[in-house]
Amino acid sequence: MIVDVVSLFPEIVSAALSHSIPQRAIDKGLAQLNLIQLRDYGQGNYRRVDDYPYGGGGGMVMACEPLGQCLDALLEKNSYDEVIYLSPDGARFNQPTANRLSLGKRLLLLCGHYKGIDQRIRDRYVTLEISIGDYVLSGGELAAAVVVDSLFRLLPGAMSDETSALTDSFQDGLLAPPVYTRPELWREMPVPSVLLSGHDAEISKWRHEQALERTRLRRPDMLD
Repeated sequence: MIVDVVSLFPEIVSAALSHSIPQRAIDKGLAQLNLIQLRDYGQGNYRRVDDYPYGGGGGMVMACEPLGQCLDALLEKNSYDEVIYLSPDGARFNQPTANRLSLGKRLLLLCGHYKGIDQRIRDRYVTLEISIGDYVLSGGELAAAVVVDSLFRLLPGAMSDETSALTDSFQDGLLAPPVYTRPELWREMPVPSVLLSGHDAEISKWRHEQALERTRLRRPDMLD
């Protein structure tokens, strides 16, 4: 999988993904991350990429021309499964979306900044808009890193135990059950006896019941 990220602050994306599973996926050749500095397409001596919004109001808007030139150059060379804009008003990112996108060959992620990007860029180029939550960040870089991390970890071979991702929260529509490790007794708190029984069917039943209960208590909307 190849992911291209267009950003004014690509170092933020790089820093977030240069460790753990994402970096392992890159090192193994399972994934490729290309960071494109939008300011290289900026206007004038100062490489300007923003301007005041029509209609007044606070903040600045990322302008059409540098974005258009950058996207045209990328689209001329590459074919993308999706051109994704990270935005608070996008569709809420979830595990089914991550699963689907992880099957793609190449994605383009566009990070907004300031008050966002000119709507005409969204209308002309963007095929999918994603939000990682109902809050506003300084820019789309951290959101892009979240999305890329969630995709790279799903690539076969990225994780040392490939079955681990199959039991993550949301994969089966439920939150994951509680997990335990050594020691068996810690500060008078024991590991549930069923997990020590060696009875696979009973353990699976317990985990499913715990997942249902945790989802019911913490995310009842998922059961609806």
